[in-house]
Amino acid sequence: MTDPIRRPLVSTGWVRERLNTPHLVLLDLRTPPNGGFIPGSVHSDYATAGWRTTVGAAPGLLPEPAALERLIGGLGIGNADHVVLIAAGATAADMGNATRAYWTFKMMGHDAVSVIDGGFAAWVADGHPVDATAATRPAVPFAATPRSDLRATLPEVETAIAAGTTPLHDARSAEQFAGRGKSPQARAAGTLPGARHIDQGAFYSASERRFVNADTVATLAAQAGLPLNPAPITFCNTGHLASVSWFALSEIAGIAGVRLYDGSMSEWTADPARPLMNAG
Repeated sequence: MTDPIRRPLVSTGWVRERLNTPHLVLLDLRTPPNGGFIPGSVHSDYATAGWRTTVGAAPGLLPEPAALERLIGGLGIGNADHVVLIAAGATAADMGNATRAYWTFKMMGHDAVSVIDGGFAAWVADGHPVDATAATRPAVPFAATPRSDLRATLPEVETAIAAGTTPLHDARSAEQFAGRGKSPQARAAGTLPGARHIDQGAFYSASERRFVNADTVATLAAQAGLPLNPAPITFCNTGHLASVSWFALSEIAGIAGVRLYDGSMSEWTADPARPLMNAG
């Protein structure tokens, strides 16, 4: 069997076979958790528990390692545990709860993490059992080993735009990319100069409750004119939707060096002096 640490995606059947396995922690990140829970799973509300933090105009930034150590350890997750993340699964945006947390675990140096393909929706559709309540685990120590290579900071994005050599991927809607609309989190409409567009929804099939495969990810990038070498920086409005694209490019397609700009358009547009393409 493939080492589970190297499995970014796991099926509902894979999880069903391993329920109650020591050091396998099922972490439900739904907001809210409707319809019950996968047996043995613990719940942490992605929107309110502290998986993201606000700094200035940017509401979706990565929290400090110490805060994440408290959050993760408080859920009963230790460094020896393999974490399997559960999202709602009805849309790609839903899956962003799991992919953003997956990226967060990786940023904290914890590689033993996977996402259930299709999330809770796939679990139910596949006929697996559901518990009425979530499980709880006693708090344990969790020690982060932070890394920086999966994240693009504001200065790094400014440098990338000035140099024009790093591909930039806008994961938002076509309307927002074109500057015909914007999120309330962004001060102004438009996109990063030189960006290419692939709606993050293209990486996940809601009807099939599955992520697309590596070949499809590569095809979507080619159709959008998004180079994959050097590896791109992906962004959205708050670093949530772009985590789906980061996951598809980095973990499904295996493109080394893809970075997520968690500040995204909320941070970039806060300063009117920063350039925009397709400005509305």
